[in-house]
Amino acid sequence: MGAAGSGPQPEVGLPLTRPADAPTPTFYGRRHGRKLRPGRRTLLDERLPRLAVTLPATGEELDLARLFGAPPPALWLEIGFGAGEHLAAQAASHPGIAFIGAEVFVNGIASLLDHLDRRGLSNVRLFPDDARLLLPALPAASLDRVFLLFPDPWPKHRHAARRFVCRANLDRLARLMRPGAELRIASDDPGHIAWALGQALAHPAFAWLARSADDWRHPPPDWAATRYEGKALAAGRRPAYLRFRRRRPG
Repeated sequence: MGAAGSGPQPEVGLPLTRPADAPTPTFYGRRHGRKLRPGRRTLLDERLPRLAVTLPATGEELDLARLFGAPPPALWLEIGFGAGEHLAAQAASHPGIAFIGAEVFVNGIASLLDHLDRRGLSNVRLFPDDARLLLPALPAASLDRVFLLFPDPWPKHRHAARRFVCRANLDRLARLMRPGAELRIASDDPGHIAWALGQALAHPAFAWLARSADDWRHPPPDWAATRYEGKALAAGRRPAYLRFRRRRPG
């Protein structure tokens, strides 16, 4: 994720998901990769418009019942879903839960659509844009779980402000998460692990769920592996799996 400012619009051909007067945060990562295969290009053209989250007018809230066809009993959000394998696996394991995935990387969006198509999953909606635009539109206390898995660590000190985990974004998540909701952050970068842990521990709304000195080095029981996680492990990097509970106010 990046920091606020002005930046490029999504690739031409993606559905327009933001109001004309919405801010345009600067995004410092890639939005496009290799040219898409025809099948995945078709998924973007035909299926994404039916699943895309369109933001309401500035100041209004997203109608979740309309988005999913009925009020969702629970809503989980993945911020930056990469190639989508984790989100698709979670959606397949929890068919009664509604999911929103936010991602700007066009190839990753197409990959998730392929996962959804092959598995026949209907409980996922996509926001093909910067998650920071989505958060203000979500109703308060609407999220039961939030995933932020292997984000760009921005290891250089001068780039630390580009990290998603910061006080301002944790404030936003605290507003959106129900008491008892869970925030999961995974990373294989030691600097980012220390940063994310420090930021979350300093926030009064979040309690670390570590039960022992090293359990945060092991994925939770319902974990779904990601492609990037596999690359990290193959390279000898040991990920951390940080879990936090949204405290009850007061």
